Amino acid sequence: MRELLTIDELASRTGEPVWQLRDWLSRGLLQSDPTETFEPPDIERVRLIQFFREHGVNLEAVAEAVKSGRLDISYGSYLGPHLGWRGGPRCSPARAAEIVGLPTEVVVRLCHVMGVAEEGESVTATDLDMLKDCKEALDVGVPEEAVVQIGRVWADALGRVAEAEVRLVHFYVHERLRAAGVSGPTLFQRTNASAERLIALVGPAMVYYHRKGMARAVLDDLQLHLVPESPAKKDEPPGKLPAAVMFVDLSSFTPLTEAMGDLKAAQVLERFAALVRDAAVRWKGRVVKQIGDAFMLVFFDARSALRCALEIEMRASGEPSFPAVRSGVHWGPVLYREGDYVGANVNIAARLAEAAGRHDILVSAVLRREAGGLPDIEFVPLGKRPLKGVAEELEVFEARVPRTDVAVRAVDPVCGMELAPEEVAARLSLGGAERLFCSEACLRQFMAAPQRYPARTQAHE
Repeated sequence: MRELLTIDELASRTGEPVWQLRDWLSRGLLQSDPTETFEPPDIERVRLIQFFREHGVNLEAVAEAVKSGRLDISYGSYLGPHLGWRGGPRCSPARAAEIVGLPTEVVVRLCHVMGVAEEGESVTATDLDMLKDCKEALDVGVPEEAVVQIGRVWADALGRVAEAEVRLVHFYVHERLRAAGVSGPTLFQRTNASAERLIALVGPAMVYYHRKGMARAVLDDLQLHLVPESPAKKDEPPGKLPAAVMFVDLSSFTPLTEAMGDLKAAQVLERFAALVRDAAVRWKGRVVKQIGDAFMLVFFDARSALRCALEIEMRASGEPSFPAVRSGVHWGPVLYREGDYVGANVNIAARLAEAAGRHDILVSAVLRREAGGLPDIEFVPLGKRPLKGVAEELEVFEARVPRTDVAVRAVDPVCGMELAPEEVAARLSLGGAERLFCSEACLRQFMAAPQRYPARTQAHE
């Protein structure tokens, strides 16, 4: 026999006053028969409405979306277990500090990491559990700074995982079903079924990828122990270690986006990202971050960093209808902070990439020296160069593999795409020079303002 709830029982189970539940009933946010009888799934529906309200969502807009069929409030019944809705009383961070046995200022700092407000009765039962786990880490000797840093890394990384789950289900399941003519309750049931299955994979996937990442991190850490250690200094900040830092990007991504639009630019970026990540795995590098078309990678072996940069250049040069890449690589001590690497040497690597031209791999003298003994790589001296934000001029080299099998490929003056002869879609003779284009659209854009686009060719494979 199924369990039934009166409106008073629903109010008791959710902490929401009866008058508010009746208001939501009148708006169509909740549904019931004339006797105001509910079922257990309605508890999760109320929790979802409370969640919306707590995060500033306009409930009038929610009600309108429900009425028009754009939103099914019943999906709170499957979201509840994954969002940790436990209900119950809340407390202030000061009271939470008393409960878990930590100083208030430490709890407030941890609350900031957890995304819990400092003011009011903001700490839930789930938050208290996390604070107790943090205290356990502190009790076994993990410094507060380390607990805060790992918390921020978890928050950022797992926040991105959750965002990807929600976005991908919406764009690749819900929207495709809707485009196929599925609507109403069937649309939400099928979407929710896919989402439920995806969420069920989160635990196993996290364990799998964490183990893979742990294996890589242990090997990186081993490298630090294989070289002679300098005497430890009490005043030296924790997290300092030697590394090769590489920045690599597409040399003409902005004009490409303007000429081709966001979708085609995103497709080019997907190809580039796959190429960079594949090369990083091959040469035991770590992709620290991606911002647009720019990637930051870290290696604990200078030769591997250089080999990776050369592989990215070689493979990108062989891609059909693809822009040129450029990169900068530098070696030196960096500071590890919250899953990132910071410091002056990181800035130098970024500035080297910024100063690089199409197909250039610019490296510092320090990197060249650290990666010495590579007979197949040529280091072309470029002299001392000023770099933006760097106080002193830096001795710079271009790293490349000497080759004889070099062909000249045209560069579309509008989008910067490099073209093999069979990839040329349009031609234009102007002022005695021929311009080659990847598409009729780029040709039309050029003809509208030819003075904006200088002719360019680039020699490479």
